[in-house]
Amino acid sequence: MSAPKTVNPKFMDEALEIAAAAERAGEVPVGALVVKDGEIVARAGNRTLRDRDPTAHAEMLALREAAKKLSTERLSDCDLYVTLEPCTMCTAAISFARIRRLYYGASDPKGGAIESGVRFFASPTCHHRPEVYGGIQEARAGELLRGFFRRRRGP
Repeated sequence: MSAPKTVNPKFMDEALEIAAAAERAGEVPVGALVVKDGEIVARAGNRTLRDRDPTAHAEMLALREAAKKLSTERLSDCDLYVTLEPCTMCTAAISFARIRRLYYGASDPKGGAIESGVRFFASPTCHHRPEVYGGIQEARAGELLRGFFRRRRGP
């Protein structure tokens, strides 16, 4: 998957900053933001530990915030930027929210559900498939995650 000519790198930069903040808080460094009409309407980093909530992934939190701010569960005119390939739970939520375009950084061979794992959007039972663009600042996103897990596991 390659990036479209319309991708705005400042949004992935912002998502990576959010991911770094999540890491400083002790969370797995994933950041997400929802963009509508070129403006960020929601942003979040992983908060599963802080919130004691297994569903508090960056994507889920950003989708919830955007839906609340925009007073709609349908985000069909919004784009989602996330630093890591979304898992099955988040991919389903992206579909249910009717996100227009998904941009993500690093692939996740173990937990991803777009180009890895269950390939949720390829399922015949998937009701909505956004345009998907992976590999956006992949090296930077991947190094943030690898560094986090390397430090966590120790020498």
